[in-house]
Amino acid sequence: MVRNVAGVMAELEPEDFYLLSGVEQGMRFSEWVNRGKLPELSNLSPEEVDYRLDRCATRELIERKTIQYEGYTLTAEGYDALALRTFSERDTIEGVGAPLGVGKESDVLEVQSYRPLALKFHREGYTNFREVMRERDYTSDNQHVSWLYTARKAAEREYDALESLYPDVSVPRPIDHNRHAIVMAKLDGVELHRAKLPEDQVVGVLDLILREITAAYDAGYVHADMSEYNVAISESGVTVFDWPQAVPTDHENARELVDRDVANLLSYFERKYPGAVPDLDADSIGDSIAANDFETVRAHLA
Repeated sequence: MVRNVAGVMAELEPEDFYLLSGVEQGMRFSEWVNRGKLPELSNLSPEEVDYRLDRCATRELIERKTIQYEGYTLTAEGYDALALRTFSERDTIEGVGAPLGVGKESDVLEVQSYRPLALKFHREGYTNFREVMRERDYTSDNQHVSWLYTARKAAEREYDALESLYPDVSVPRPIDHNRHAIVMAKLDGVELHRAKLPEDQVVGVLDLILREITAAYDAGYVHADMSEYNVAISESGVTVFDWPQAVPTDHENARELVDRDVANLLSYFERKYPGAVPDLDADSIGDSIAANDFETVRAHLA
């Protein structure tokens, strides 16, 4: 688990952020930034760079490695610190609270603002860079592609999807975005995989989820990673979250992906609630979703 960097934010000085920003700029071209380039990149004197490197390394915001040269790279915490500073300067958030969820590709924390919100740090590529590059279609104009780039592109893609879908689709309300981080409304309810639905509510909940998938398709997006782990249910309904793999409906694989999303959901409901859901065909439901024909989708559940 990546630690919450909010605790060290008050200790950091403007020059520390200049140094971190300089390392960030250098990582556009190389995973390890040559120490000799940091004065120019950070607009600090060589003596100031030396001092700030020690401060940031002590706080685990950067890492050092000797290769053909002495190189430095941002840690996830260092990148978090840069995003947090931007959110603070924009008055988006006032403080960071307890973790809400930790996954392989993201960390989610509660944040304080005018209301409780959620802050999501994308981690794509930080520990599994090669795997992510195989699975995602993120590309760069530069030959060098770092984990900062893949995490930032994932956050951009998710934020764009949320902005396009909200409020017509039940997704978290997007608030702000910077680098690899998104601030959004805090989810109500519990994740579907943690819930134990009464048998007489199973079909109704599946109906609600399929309704949101249909509405998202009509709004131009396929989730492309649907499962019981990215649907929250509450008394007010369902919310579909985690959209970094979303693709537009004009994507060449959109129909295949919506069929896969439906198949994943049906497989989950059939495993957890055997006999509660009628025998359904994911491809047929996918056809109805693509036609924005929710009445036919509902007929499948009857």
